[in-house]
Amino acid sequence: MKSGIWVFKIGGSLHANPQLRGWLGALATHGAGRVVIVPGGGPFADAVRAAQARWGFPDADAHFMALQGMDQYGRMLAALEPRLALAPDAAQLRALLERGRIAVCPAVGAFAGDPSIVPGWDVTSDSLAARLAGRLVAAGLALVKSAVPTPGPHTAQALAERGIVDAAFPGQIAGARFRAWWLAADTPEVVADLLAGTPGGAEILAGTARSAAFDAVDQRGG
Repeated sequence: MKSGIWVFKIGGSLHANPQLRGWLGALATHGAGRVVIVPGGGPFADAVRAAQARWGFPDADAHFMALQGMDQYGRMLAALEPRLALAPDAAQLRALLERGRIAVCPAVGAFAGDPSIVPGWDVTSDSLAARLAGRLVAAGLALVKSAVPTPGPHTAQALAERGIVDAAFPGQIAGARFRAWWLAADTPEVVADLLAGTPGGAEILAGTARSAAFDAVDQRGG
């Protein structure tokens, strides 16, 4: 776990949290060449949800707009911490890591047009982060959320039933080679330990959850 890539999902609910800079600073300090950040959608995706509810435009359009919302949040993160690098497309993620950078995943470039994703609002950036971790053969996945974890470990299915992760997440980590963690927003200090191979936060176990179809995108930002 000490040498592998890590995917950190930074929840959109942290967009106004004073701990946000702490997370970005910790990732930039300890994660050079090893960390990819998947941003949530936060208020940017919430605006898409509200507009669709008002005007009723198709899910396909809302899907693309929500991915753009993730990219807006990602650009904000990179603006707050200049050691982060925006990846222009999915192919450039590894190139940035090889140059010792911390890459911010481009949601549109990584997920738009994926034939396995049916546009909708049933899957959040949690599942997108897990999907990316699988693609990158990552050592670990960390979901940074405003919700505070109770002592773990927790099964992904139990967290999905509580609304902590989306319904597709258990299927996304079923059979995964990486380990997954739920981290509270006020614990940026765990970054160094996690990347060094020391457990932190609450581990998320695949358990015996059935594999869920990866069939929608939702950026509520959790």
